[in-house]
Amino acid sequence: MNYTEKMLRDDALKGKNIVVTGGGSGLGKAMTKYFLELGAKVAITSRNLEKLQNTAKELEEETKGECLPLQCDVRHYDQVEKMLQQTVEKFGSVDILLNNAAGNFISPTERLSANAFDTIIDIVLKGSKNCTLAFGKHWIDKGEKNKTVLNIVTTYAWTGSAYVVPSATAKAGVLAMTRSLAVEWAKYGIRMNAIAPGPFPTKGAWDRLLPGDLKEKFDLAKKVPLKRVGEHQELANLAAYLVSDFSAYVNGEVITIDGGEWLKGAGQFNLLEAIPEEMWDMLEQMIKSKKSN
Repeated sequence: MNYTEKMLRDDALKGKNIVVTGGGSGLGKAMTKYFLELGAKVAITSRNLEKLQNTAKELEEETKGECLPLQCDVRHYDQVEKMLQQTVEKFGSVDILLNNAAGNFISPTERLSANAFDTIIDIVLKGSKNCTLAFGKHWIDKGEKNKTVLNIVTTYAWTGSAYVVPSATAKAGVLAMTRSLAVEWAKYGIRMNAIAPGPFPTKGAWDRLLPGDLKEKFDLAKKVPLKRVGEHQELANLAAYLVSDFSAYVNGEVITIDGGEWLKGAGQFNLLEAIPEEMWDMLEQMIKSKKSN
């Protein structure tokens, strides 16, 4: 047994109907695949219908599950409402919303246009708000209980980060929404949780963020105390647990899965790990000599 293996029993999500935004590729696709393997029916959404259709076909063949591709730009509330209605018409109901759709730029903020900044805010914060509000209103109006919203945020949602300011701003808003609604909507039988992943490289996103040989120069595994990046199945395992009934008492929580990366960056003296062993010996001798004087 190791961390690349599947965690939950095969029927853990049987009878659950799930919507995954940004489900056509990358981490959204990995989580969708595991949900299907666990018995759920999953609708995947993004703006690119052709990519969604290809992904749905591939995943259905691999898992023998039911995957529904639905074109939806989460920035537009009317499209979100239509996507929700299509899912309900196909599956009968929706139990889980996974807000995964995202965008990002790595850039000095002063180089960004107002439109570029708005694009990230609109996809990440406004998109998550649109989906959460539409699904929440639907569940509350119908009196449906035992529903779950899972948001994908990031560790810099609570610390901020230079050079990804639109993303940090948007993700911080999603984090605040998660915690706020966990309290407000619990009485309606709706749980709200979030995952803050560290480096989980995906070809599309990471090629856009770090093109060419930048990936080699900025080897993210070196920033992680465990000296590796995450495997997609690890994130899928955590997501599946948080949307399953096994986590029924987990509400308003944000779980970090990053190998200790953000803690390493936060500690004031963490850079001292670069000091070689022999230098520590020298420092120890210097300290001892000062004490004896």
